[in-house]
Amino acid sequence: MKRTKREARERRHRRVRKKVFGTPERPRLSVYGSLNHMYAQIIDDIKGHTLVAASTLDKELRGKYSHGGNVEAAKLVGELIAKRAIQKGIRKVVFDRGGFKYHGRVKALADAAREAGLEF
Repeated sequence: MKRTKREARERRHRRVRKKVFGTPERPRLSVYGSLNHMYAQIIDDIKGHTLVAASTLDKELRGKYSHGGNVEAAKLVGELIAKRAIQKGIRKVVFDRGGFKYHGRVKALADAAREAGLEF
């Protein structure tokens, strides 16, 4: 049977997660994009805690974008996650693209987070 797109992405994500692991010194920046929204969270995998989160659903970002599932919205989420991380004292992270290709919205979010001060 042919795999669905979702199953293929989840399989790629499991493969990536074998190598990408977040520690307290360098937590994992995890990205997920649905058709309508972008989500990002910074996770300490040792404790299993989310340290910082941001998405297009946040009240801070509402009204600043035309559609939550585009590159423009992804840039805003990248800037917001970086701003919140720096406020919590997190500067270095390891990037987890979530099984998505590194282009388009995922790349826009990563570039915006780098420009806002995160190192990865």
